[in-house]
Amino acid sequence: MNIQHIPQIKHTESGNFFLLAGPCAIEGEEMALRIAEKLVGITDKLEIPYVFKGSFKKANRSRIDSFSGIGDEKALKILRKVSETFHIPTVTDIHTNEDADMAAQYVDVLQIPAFLVRQTDLVVAAANTGKVVNLKKGQFMSPESMKHAVQKVLDCNNENVMVTDRGTMFGYQDMIVDYRGIPTMQQYATTVLDVTHSLQQPNQTAGVTGGRPDMIETVAKAGIAVGVDGIFIETHFDPANAKSDGANMLHLDYFEGLMTKLVAIRKTVNSF
Repeated sequence: MNIQHIPQIKHTESGNFFLLAGPCAIEGEEMALRIAEKLVGITDKLEIPYVFKGSFKKANRSRIDSFSGIGDEKALKILRKVSETFHIPTVTDIHTNEDADMAAQYVDVLQIPAFLVRQTDLVVAAANTGKVVNLKKGQFMSPESMKHAVQKVLDCNNENVMVTDRGTMFGYQDMIVDYRGIPTMQQYATTVLDVTHSLQQPNQTAGVTGGRPDMIETVAKAGIAVGVDGIFIETHFDPANAKSDGANMLHLDYFEGLMTKLVAIRKTVNSF
């Protein structure tokens, strides 16, 4: 997939990786616009092609009382406002076939969550909207098996598909990244590394997923060094009080420093 097919994406000739970043979930309009404004400023300065990420609802929850969203249409309208305000593309994840048509009216990229990437009807529903489709690699799947998920999108006459590695389950409560999978999946589609979800520590006894945000820079640097096409990072100005996945998000204050380092690494990699 040529990332130029993503509407409104900028800086595609810079030679940089592209970036999908934003909060885990849309908690409200003010927070979404605040995060987007900061990220747009950073990515424009560093000439990084950028897509704003925010989930309009969270269906994969450990506990029934976990935050799941502020209302589908309300959150999707906020994503549209982010796009219109900053002239940038947006991505959100979907969980049902009905979500595909609804979300496609508001965002540019439809994301299939890792737990659902083998759900053929869901993948086909996303592909049939004509939108760019981002397939998250199941943490239970091999990189090689992702070629079949990609083929489902291609068979719907939609060539705008990418895959995102988000780590592989290691035991019950940890995730690892096998960097050998990146060049493997690049044979099938444009490939992204989801840095923050790769550092999750799921299945905690409290029913709230933990994480290792102290390792975000390490995992991101390694991904750029091996030539991944894009980076996915969730960020928030107050991770400790974020309503979803705060334990593994990058604090917004640290975002520019990390991106500056990653751009320098990509420049070095490109020189070889």
